Amino acid sequence: MTQALNVISEPRDVASGVRKTDTIASGLADILADTYMLTYKTHAYHWNVEGPLFYSIHNLTEGQYEDMFAAADEVAERIRGVGQMAPMSMADIRNRSVVDDSPETLSAGDMCKALAADHERVAHRLHALIKISGEQNDPVTEDLATERSAFHEKAAWMLKALVAE
Repeated sequence: MTQALNVISEPRDVASGVRKTDTIASGLADILADTYMLTYKTHAYHWNVEGPLFYSIHNLTEGQYEDMFAAADEVAERIRGVGQMAPMSMADIRNRSVVDDSPETLSAGDMCKALAADHERVAHRLHALIKISGEQNDPVTEDLATERSAFHEKAAWMLKALVAE
């Protein structure tokens, strides 16, 4: 059993021609971690937002966390598709993510600003993964990362638009 796990975790190319699958999988694992952390943060803000923007933020964040929850599965399955293991511990998720926890109490506007900044950080990391994927002959990951980047850029724009002054 141990030998089989070691074989799976060793860097290797896949039959489709993708190179440096360990590098691709590591980038995807970072995105998976970001997705999980941002999903939870978005969901927590969804539950706790108050004030005149409640309805707008509550509805917007619901669509966003639902999208990210579904995307996490796609990202993890892509990691497996390149022959690597997806992260299995919450400690690994927390350590890999650029999304930080937030203070317990924020205004609705500050929630939007914090989420927008997180979406932008994740989009930035996705841009790096797009470049790496192209260099390693992995158009599938490149397409997935492009799609996810578009989502995060749009999410940031919408959150910023809610609190524009």
